[in-house]
Amino acid sequence: MPEPSMSLRAKSIPAITVTPEQLKNAAELIIRKRERLRMTQKEMAAALGMPKFGERTIGRWERGETHPSAVELQFILNLPDQTPFPNLPIERSEYRMIDLFAGIGGTRLGFWQTGRVGVVFSSEINKFAAKTYAANYGEYPLGDITLIDENTIPDHDILVGGFPCQAFSQAGLKKGFADTRGTLFFDIVRILKAKRPKAFLLENVRNLLNHDRGKTFKVIYQTLDELGYEVHCQVLSAKDFGVPQNRERIYIVGFAREQVPFASCFAFPQPQSKPDLKVGDILEPEVDDKYTISDELWAGHQRRRKENAEAGKGFGYSLFTADSPYTNTISAHYYKDSSEILIAQEGKNPRKLTPREAARLQGFPEEYIIPVSDTQAYRQFGNSVCVPVIHAIAEQMLKVLDKTKYI
Repeated sequence: MPEPSMSLRAKSIPAITVTPEQLKNAAELIIRKRERLRMTQKEMAAALGMPKFGERTIGRWERGETHPSAVELQFILNLPDQTPFPNLPIERSEYRMIDLFAGIGGTRLGFWQTGRVGVVFSSEINKFAAKTYAANYGEYPLGDITLIDENTIPDHDILVGGFPCQAFSQAGLKKGFADTRGTLFFDIVRILKAKRPKAFLLENVRNLLNHDRGKTFKVIYQTLDELGYEVHCQVLSAKDFGVPQNRERIYIVGFAREQVPFASCFAFPQPQSKPDLKVGDILEPEVDDKYTISDELWAGHQRRRKENAEAGKGFGYSLFTADSPYTNTISAHYYKDSSEILIAQEGKNPRKLTPREAARLQGFPEEYIIPVSDTQAYRQFGNSVCVPVIHAIAEQMLKVLDKTKYI
């Protein structure tokens, strides 16, 4: 049997056996599978981890100009039609949650892993992130939250939201509330005011604490406090929760004082990292050459690093090996030049992470579907929360909420 021409993101060959009849009708089967998954040819190629220009191969297969091997067709037919993380039926949910600025659902996934929380509403404005969200959770989030009447949002116990961080990020212009994205915090406020959930979890960049000499965070804290919420906040790093990435984020947890009398009992989770954690834990054993950076890009990285060093600046590329304890923070700009995380290769230029490695670096499980191009995948995982951190916080929040059942 011929070897697959694709470097597939799913590394094990499916157990199903392709029949001669299926091979004969491969073009029709591929088209139907792609349409069911609402993927373009480029997105299907990305989901399969095919080499550069893999969409052209899929196009030729669909037109019947060439034919996939039995192994290649197996992988295509094995792309899941069912969502890997279906919503917990509301009647079986102990707690109901809404997911704002949902991205690709990293926060939702952390709560899903508790097995106790069902989602009754979600919102995400980016169409590519919404596609990834739908592929994994079986539902498309509603769009722009600024256009949604808070009174139409279902009642819920928990509100979660990673309101856009670019307005406060060290890597951005740091305009804060002067940036439209910064004012989206007040959309969370109007929903909290109208729906009065028992608890909330918000996530943002660490720089939020220091933005505008601490004035921005003071406004956020006071606003939430005046709404009647007991507010807890702490900076946590992904590397302390089993993921080899030095990603520090501020997490803001609140409980409604009139509904949750044990709000003061909340404690953030303690570090749970493995002592032998290393970057090699998330690296794929075989990686397509398309992820190796070009001679021109590598020369540019080295030149800029030298220039920055001479100018006393700290910016430059960062090189890691399988034995490195952790990487830098992956950002939404990783798709541009990947300079913050480059993987050393023997006898070659360094390479960027693959989308699957980026997913692992944020703690997403292997069954998480990546139905978009590499560029969009890097943006999405760079913008995402670290799932194990969220899961650990979720468990702590539920402990506090559970106490209200017995009063």
